[in-house]
Amino acid sequence: MSFTVAIVGRPNVGKSTLFNRLVGKKLALVDDTPGVTRDRRPGDAKLVDLRFTIIDTAGLEETGPDTLEGRMRAQTEMAIDDADLTLFVVDAKYGLTPLDKTFGELLRRRGKPVVLVANKSEAKGSDGGFYDAYTLGLGEPVPISAEHGQGMIDLRDAIVEAIGEDVAFPEEIEEPETDVDLRDDEEFDEDYEPEYDDSKPLRVAIIGRPNAGKSTLINRFLGEDRLLTGPEAGITRDSISVEWDWRGRMIKMFDTAGMRKKARVQEKLEKLSVADSLRSIRFAETVVIVFDSTIPFEKQDLQLVDLVIREGRAAVLAFNKWDLVEDPQAFLADLREKTERLLPQARGIRAVPMSGQTGYGLDKLMQAVIDTDRVWNRRISTARLNRWLDSQQIQHPPPAVSGRRLKLKYMTQIKARPPAFMISCTRPEAVPESYIRYLTNGLRNDFEMPGVPIRIHFKASDNPFENRKRRR
Repeated sequence: MSFTVAIVGRPNVGKSTLFNRLVGKKLALVDDTPGVTRDRRPGDAKLVDLRFTIIDTAGLEETGPDTLEGRMRAQTEMAIDDADLTLFVVDAKYGLTPLDKTFGELLRRRGKPVVLVANKSEAKGSDGGFYDAYTLGLGEPVPISAEHGQGMIDLRDAIVEAIGEDVAFPEEIEEPETDVDLRDDEEFDEDYEPEYDDSKPLRVAIIGRPNAGKSTLINRFLGEDRLLTGPEAGITRDSISVEWDWRGRMIKMFDTAGMRKKARVQEKLEKLSVADSLRSIRFAETVVIVFDSTIPFEKQDLQLVDLVIREGRAAVLAFNKWDLVEDPQAFLADLREKTERLLPQARGIRAVPMSGQTGYGLDKLMQAVIDTDRVWNRRISTARLNRWLDSQQIQHPPPAVSGRRLKLKYMTQIKARPPAFMISCTRPEAVPESYIRYLTNGLRNDFEMPGVPIRIHFKASDNPFENRKRRR
């Protein structure tokens, strides 16, 4: 992207609605409640022929630095400092407030280009608020309606004029042409097993109960206070993505809102936050479930792990706040025993003790994430699978159902991410759950696939004489 734009203003003036309009997606949560947005959320914006990075910010409020609102304001001021241009949004329908004037003065002191945006200008009686915006001394306001998409052409022109055409439309550097291999794809034999590609970016979602330390963990990874943290539970509302480099590999990490028991989620805003977290789980490849080591294995923790496994994601457990644990060795042995006993559906799942506050165990946690993703992407050759299937049937033959023994004839892996297998057999609907678990555990142990979901599907073998007429 050519330049960066920050959207600022007091609470409930329509900053997140404008952000969603510019990125073309409903990424930011929008609600009538003031102060919905708390963290900085970046996005790729498109405005006519302009392409730039847009940052949604929390509403500016006058309060002490130690309060939650004060920490939100500090995050907004960091976004202003990092941006090349600021869109200062005011509410033309409601009119100016003393807060608008205070923050208009703050932007003037920063000395960076500012575009004054009068939102909700389509409303009846908004002319007074629009003309009042001139008193801020930030130039001519741009009347828009973020809700209905009105005034976007005028906004584009104002951005170009404020930042300059050389910044708005940088010259594109032509990349040198590379040789393209036009050979047909090679057909591999049944013994072929592709290597794991550790150069691809990895998407990781951080989930857990409220106040488990998810945002603190990501800030420790980044080495800066990128996400809003504090002692209050439920600070994070939007799912915020951050990118960083870990030992040469690009990691895109998603911070999510804490998820409570479904029965306790009553407010609309919290429901939106949980839905956003669930989307992050489906979008991610590996999910780190953060446990509070002082109160581990709550029912909600176990349900979150089960949710991740059912979604088919690779899962890693992070026991946070390890610096608060007394007698770590005995506690760790107890955690391992409980993990095996309480999470049989994720046998062998990797669990790492760590502390987002002190940085203890972070490298081990990331290595566990990489190792789990490697298993999640694993492909096993058809030849090896069929040799394994023969040995499994010799050790434990399929049971007889209704007096007829099942025959497992052929096995192949149909996909990875997560590993899924197809077995051709007689009467697939009659295979008992106990034998499916036997095969699943055998795959885990013999092919070293701990902690990832494994899918096994059965199908009836094709009968070549099925459609032929019977001879008389």
